Amino acid sequence: MAIDGLKIIGESINDSVPSTFKLFEANDIEGLKALAKEQAERGAAYIDVNIGRRSPEFMAKMINEVQSVTNKPLAVDTPDYKIAEKGLEAYNLEKANGKIPILNSISQLRLDMFELYNIQNFIPVLMVSERIENGDSKPNHTPEETYKTAKEMLVKAREYNIKNDNLIFDVGIAPIASDIQGMTKRTLDSIRMIHEDKDFEGVHMSLGLSNFTVMLPSKCADGMPVKSSLESAFLTLAYPNGLDMVIASVKKNYNLLDNEHPAMKCLNEILTMEGYDIVMRVRDFYS
Repeated sequence: MAIDGLKIIGESINDSVPSTFKLFEANDIEGLKALAKEQAERGAAYIDVNIGRRSPEFMAKMINEVQSVTNKPLAVDTPDYKIAEKGLEAYNLEKANGKIPILNSISQLRLDMFELYNIQNFIPVLMVSERIENGDSKPNHTPEETYKTAKEMLVKAREYNIKNDNLIFDVGIAPIASDIQGMTKRTLDSIRMIHEDKDFEGVHMSLGLSNFTVMLPSKCADGMPVKSSLESAFLTLAYPNGLDMVIASVKKNYNLLDNEHPAMKCLNEILTMEGYDIVMRVRDFYS
């Protein structure tokens, strides 16, 4: 069945997407605006804007251009303070019907980005797949590490009086095609642990769903869609535990699957496996 309440942040205006990269390189602003308009028409709740390493001034220009063709709120997507600053300065609340933007993302490595509230209120994406330990950046490899980082980021957000319903937590997701470390299980367990803690009541959770199926073919040999089926299987397990937003394609149909669906069988089996058995099970599924 369809997933009522799942909000999609349209992913297409992103420098890392090869077809979009070509539009950026050609300075095809009309093509980029067409992507924004198409995603809005297909039901995206937010339109993501990620310009890669281009200038802060170009981010401001893109925010203006995208807002000229849609009244959907935007996600200013960059780890760079200056680029984020210019994007938030350019954001026009009136053109978004008063809805504040998302800022993707703030991590323990980028806590200074909270200061951007002085420019524009926003909904922060709090990236909790990494942490600072003894002054160094460390990836979180366990749900316990991820949950602990989320707790610390929640405390930090409260210093800025940000309410839970204006927070988005991103626990990160790894490609299932190469998941020999069991990171899919870490992601699902992290989501569950955050959801079960009453301190997080009302928060939102999101992640880049397309990262889950990168490197996989679009269809099986028998024609079954591979990527959207596995992404739907993931959502079937994650959505009931509070994953209510995804950075994803508006062109895919996401559904909650029953346990007999081949993609659900595949994912449920993977969650009991370790090492290369995970990779081989994915290959079995799409071949």
